[in-house]
Amino acid sequence: MRTISKVQHKLEGDIFINQKNLNEYSQHDLAKVMSVVLTERLPQSQLTVFEIVALGRQPYTNWLDKLSQKDIKKILHALEITDVLHLKDRPFYKLSDGQLQRVLIARALAQDTELIILDEPTAHLDIHHTYKIFSLLQELVKTTKKTIIISTHEVNLALKLADSFVLIANEKLYSGNAEELMKQNAFSSLFPKELISFNKELQQFVINKN
Repeated sequence: MRTISKVQHKLEGDIFINQKNLNEYSQHDLAKVMSVVLTERLPQSQLTVFEIVALGRQPYTNWLDKLSQKDIKKILHALEITDVLHLKDRPFYKLSDGQLQRVLIARALAQDTELIILDEPTAHLDIHHTYKIFSLLQELVKTTKKTIIISTHEVNLALKLADSFVLIANEKLYSGNAEELMKQNAFSSLFPKELISFNKELQQFVINKN
């Protein structure tokens, strides 16, 4: 995922997005195709929620970074569908972790790319907000028709909500939907069996009791 988003050089092979080699994309052109939501904390500033989300429009604004009416419409729509429109004038440092994660997703949506990549989007959240973020991402896939790729350790939630998986375990790579990976026993090799096992009937990981 770091290589797809041009954060890290590839080790080998080639990556194509829309039949175009990733190496042929300038950073500006790539920003119109792909948006990235990272887990890093934002630097201290007085920016409001609206201003944070407005940063997603930078690939489209003129050299003065002046927002057009189209830009503002995209920003407000992103705030609305992530349920943070009521927070648009609040300084971002006053947000809870769950609210901030929604704002960062809104920024990616305002960027209006076909592909959104999220790195551990629920890393700082409790189970309640983790489920809400996963549900939001699932709903956005349905309503916006965008491709959303996430890396996560929340495997049980991903099993319930994700459409397809890329799973790396014991130096093997598996890909497909949950049913296809279960047939390959891919999930069984993900964790030490003496601690956690995969229950095919429940389609969930369970803790083994001593």
